[in-house]
Amino acid sequence: MSLAGNFQQKRNLAEARERLLPLFEQLTFTHERWTKPIGNSRPCRYLNQLAKGTTDMDADTLQTCLKKMEKEMGRTPEEREQGIVRIDLDLLLFDQQRYHERDWERDYIRRLLDDF
Repeated sequence: MSLAGNFQQKRNLAEARERLLPLFEQLTFTHERWTKPIGNSRPCRYLNQLAKGTTDMDADTLQTCLKKMEKEMGRTPEEREQGIVRIDLDLLLFDQQRYHERDWERDYIRRLLDDF
């Protein structure tokens, strides 16, 4: 799973990590990595991180939980239109099924995967 944000980056990633802990067993995180914005007019850098763990949830339930968590942390459609990303939580791999295929090609994702 990927965690990213371009607004209050350190604080929001730390909060997301805390919120994710109860959903998983053996949850581990990569180091954080700063990146330039891709496809966003807002000049603020993103802070990115990957997480890996096990859960009893199925992929759809987990995706629903992640999107709910984003909203609880203040992510809104209005801020998205302004290029503000408080937190973005995306499932990348679940039971050998890959999600967000374009993200797998990003250099920072490949580098962060090396942490595992």
